Amino acid sequence: MATDLIFAPLGGVGEIGMNAGLYGFGEGAKRRWLMVDCGVLFGDPAGTPGIDLIMPDIRYAKARRNEIEALVLTHAHEDHYGALLDLWPELRCPVYATPFAAAMLESKRASEKGAPKIDVRVIPQGGSFKAGPFEVEFVAVAHSIPESCALAIRTPAGLVVHTGDWKIDATPVLGRPTDEKRLRELGEEGVAAVIGDSTNATRPGLSRSETEVAASLAELIRGSKGRVAVTTFASNVGRLRAVADAALAADRQVVLIGRAMRRATDVARGLGMLEGVPEFLEPDAYGYLPRDKVVALMTGSQGEPRAALARVASGDHPQVTLAKGDRVIFSSRAIPGNEKAVGQIINGLIRGGAEVITDRTHFVHVSGHPHREELALLYGWLKPQLLVPVHGEELHMAEHAELAKSVGVPRVARVHDGEVIRVAGGPPDVVDEIVTGRMLKDGKVLISMSEPTIGERRKLAFAGVVTIAIAIDKAGDVQGPPEVRFTGLPPRDDEGTPMLEVLRDTVLDCLDGLPKQKRRDTGLVTTAIERSIRSELSLVWGKKPVCHVAVLKV
Repeated sequence: MATDLIFAPLGGVGEIGMNAGLYGFGEGAKRRWLMVDCGVLFGDPAGTPGIDLIMPDIRYAKARRNEIEALVLTHAHEDHYGALLDLWPELRCPVYATPFAAAMLESKRASEKGAPKIDVRVIPQGGSFKAGPFEVEFVAVAHSIPESCALAIRTPAGLVVHTGDWKIDATPVLGRPTDEKRLRELGEEGVAAVIGDSTNATRPGLSRSETEVAASLAELIRGSKGRVAVTTFASNVGRLRAVADAALAADRQVVLIGRAMRRATDVARGLGMLEGVPEFLEPDAYGYLPRDKVVALMTGSQGEPRAALARVASGDHPQVTLAKGDRVIFSSRAIPGNEKAVGQIINGLIRGGAEVITDRTHFVHVSGHPHREELALLYGWLKPQLLVPVHGEELHMAEHAELAKSVGVPRVARVHDGEVIRVAGGPPDVVDEIVTGRMLKDGKVLISMSEPTIGERRKLAFAGVVTIAIAIDKAGDVQGPPEVRFTGLPPRDDEGTPMLEVLRDTVLDCLDGLPKQKRRDTGLVTTAIERSIRSELSLVWGKKPVCHVAVLKV
């Protein structure tokens, strides 16, 4: 007798990024699991200072590692596979991926010292595999990276389609279009549920084709009299190929600037995706080429401070400069939250004399996610009994849900990270809640979002830190002047008194106010000085910094 199939999102539901989810089939201790994707979010300097990557808390999966049959990657974007090297050692299950995703993962592993050797099993688009009670088929879909796949997940309870990231593009520059024929066949077979991408559910109509972008880029490159720099996502190999083809047609050579660009193109060339494209040049060739004979492909489309374009904009790149008459094309759209950083780079480039072209004024980018009409077409092909919107913020998922209802999907269920929903074998009810959360990649260390670390850093950024060191003998007498240091405070208070003087006087006044017998109590002295410093600075500055007091007994 068939049992239920459940879906438990660990990340990616209520946010765009950090995608990870579990499908479970069976009852109690006999339940077996399939994990789909293991991605990251990127840190926000304001909200998570010092944090580059945010990952899903997979403690629930870790506790069931012996019951996980496999982990499947829908594609090789960081928000779907970027946490794998860090989190796979907690699971140690087989990982199934397409050739491109597997090669990107291996290239990434080779570049990170100490990264684990993962058991990766390669499945082509259109292929399938069995893992315990799950049969998983990789259905080709178009997206802004090669070999993106929707997953047709079959169990005795029914068939579920996990869309991954997708769009409809009949004429992609690279790779296969979305396999309408196969999706229609799945619909005829009977789809219990779709777990679907909501990213562009607010955008009307159909998204445009990568081939149209390629034509526009070719015109912009051909029409430039000076140097041309193009920045886009390094993983969008179809876009990189379009730029390379346009450069060849304009009698220009392509110089790659940025390690991510080199890694993606090396993988793509090794898999035959850049056949017919001349070898790309290294950055040191840039300065030797005539200005009208070069196209530079650069990392940094999202304003990353250490990427090539940011260094060029600030005049800090050792090999690449841009000046009046040169053209910079942002063949991308700023991810929400990155607008300010991207704007700063654009301003720096314009200040240096370059012409900057973005999607605000020219057709230089298309999204890799479906607009509303594409979503409607998909549900016409698949005819699902249930839609569970994922991969989006609240607005995206709400709009997706309403659209699905309007085109006749019988049932729509909203869930959030940690809510376990039945998606086949019974009514679509939330049947359980599990522990989820966020893990932060802090340098080489993973820490929980619940740790005080980030709150402390935000406080340090807001009000700085004061450190006091004093020596007190057994009689309670202070030995020598206090040692006072501070970071992040203004040099003077509101009346112009040097801050160092304010702090020293406050410490001395506090100590003078304590009887000798109380000065023998290290804890009491520490608390008294901390309170005095914070109170005085609140009065003369308006802020209360972090205060550390060290009392040495001599």
